[in-house]
Amino acid sequence: MEIKRVTCSTPGHQLTVFLQADCTQFIPFSGKPREGVFPTSEVELDKTRPCGLPEKQSEELIREVPMASGPYFYISGSNGEGLVSIYCQSKGWQRIYDNRRQDYALKWCEIKCRETYYHFKEGEQLLYQIPNNIVLTSKIGLLSCLREQEAHKKEDFQLVFQLSRRLLKMEDFFPESFRLDLKKERNAFFGLILFAEEEIWICKPSFSNQGRGIFLLKNPSAVTTLQAKFSKSEGDPPSKRVHCKVPRTRIVQRYIDQPLLLEGKKFDVRSYLLIACTEPYVLFFAQGYVRLSCSNYDATSDDMTVHLTNQYVQRKNSLYSQLKDETIWRMEHFNRYINEKFGKSNGLPRDWVFTVFTKRMQKIMLQCFLAAKHKLDRKLGYFDLIGCDFLIDENFKVWLLEMNANPALHTNCKVLKDIIPSIIYESLDLVLEIFTKCLKGQNVLPLKTLCKFVLLYNEEASDPSQKKRWQLNTKLYTGRYLRPQTDITAPYRYSPTKAAGLSRSPAAPEEKVPPYCLQRAVSKLS
Repeated sequence: MEIKRVTCSTPGHQLTVFLQADCTQFIPFSGKPREGVFPTSEVELDKTRPCGLPEKQSEELIREVPMASGPYFYISGSNGEGLVSIYCQSKGWQRIYDNRRQDYALKWCEIKCRETYYHFKEGEQLLYQIPNNIVLTSKIGLLSCLREQEAHKKEDFQLVFQLSRRLLKMEDFFPESFRLDLKKERNAFFGLILFAEEEIWICKPSFSNQGRGIFLLKNPSAVTTLQAKFSKSEGDPPSKRVHCKVPRTRIVQRYIDQPLLLEGKKFDVRSYLLIACTEPYVLFFAQGYVRLSCSNYDATSDDMTVHLTNQYVQRKNSLYSQLKDETIWRMEHFNRYINEKFGKSNGLPRDWVFTVFTKRMQKIMLQCFLAAKHKLDRKLGYFDLIGCDFLIDENFKVWLLEMNANPALHTNCKVLKDIIPSIIYESLDLVLEIFTKCLKGQNVLPLKTLCKFVLLYNEEASDPSQKKRWQLNTKLYTGRYLRPQTDITAPYRYSPTKAAGLSRSPAAPEEKVPPYCLQRAVSKLS
């Protein structure tokens, strides 16, 4: 294979480009995550990085395929990198490596950059992550939206929950919370120092993920210590306040100290909310997996691996290397366990996990989205995949812990190697099909690529009065960066037997999606 080195003149500097002599085939990318690099979640627009080259990327390492026909896709970061690349290559798309190029069809970035959104061409391109998704995925943003919803009960929320459908009370699914960035709320919380000794609170940074910066407040003395840190910061001159070790952008929540346990271990459930389109809004629910701790639960333990179940924290446990595959359960495994251990003794219906629990998660997800809907930026081409974490207490009450932007899409254990690829592939299938239908002015439903996901919300059906506006707007768009057109209506099957190689095989063109996949809709939430 002949490699040619060509120097191209671009404004401000010389760009070294490597071209393959025969560009009819795309050079495959390994997709292997860089060691020690973990996904970033719930970050603000990156204002520090210049608009030029990506972080830690030299000009000599920029690889292009300019002679091959598009569409083109760009990926930044390691989270889901290999799987997204495999999907796009299966469509015949070509990967580009220069983040300044604006002729991409799909851009998948784990860190948001202001320039990316500034140059985004609505109706022509697809872009992962809604620019201001922090209104839904940051702790303070979600708390604020839910409080506003609770207080105002706006009409557009009621349109979805018609007749017998009602909004849940916030206290029924979201732990009592206080914002530490607001002095009034901060003082209200510190005024609770007289609470009983056995009550535990958990303090979380608003814009962090992977359990970083989280600690427990187990007694009044711990609360007093935290209060003293804030008081000292307030008394310091402005030039020194930035050095406060406890950031103000935090919340404290009442800790659910009596969770349901699996084999004596604490767990939570990671599910997914796909915002496949924002103009109009089209949302889907996807089952995820169960995350367990390595050690048995003890509410009084100072070991955070006992209290936080995510993989980033569990890696710090000395037992992780032995129990890695046991810290992740399939939902089917979880369902069987609940049926056998708790079904009769707790009076639960058969398959409680896939009926009562799943519907509860869906209803909570939809309610949270509706609380933030009017704040999210909307453009045809924006889409988002959000990780939602739920906890079940010993009384089988379901609690929402948090919603995460750019959820971890790594496949570091057997279960995740089967689950994560199908999540990514069906997400992109649905995003592409809906985007194409919007460009053509067609109805969103039915969807040929809908299989395991469940439709939660279709604004086109919920608000028909806006349909003419959407159709009028889409007449201005051409989707030119997606040309030459590829077949995006045939869903792809993921073969578990090929999980180690991260490969996938296309479904036969004549194969039809099982009818049951098209029968699940919002009407089943209540």
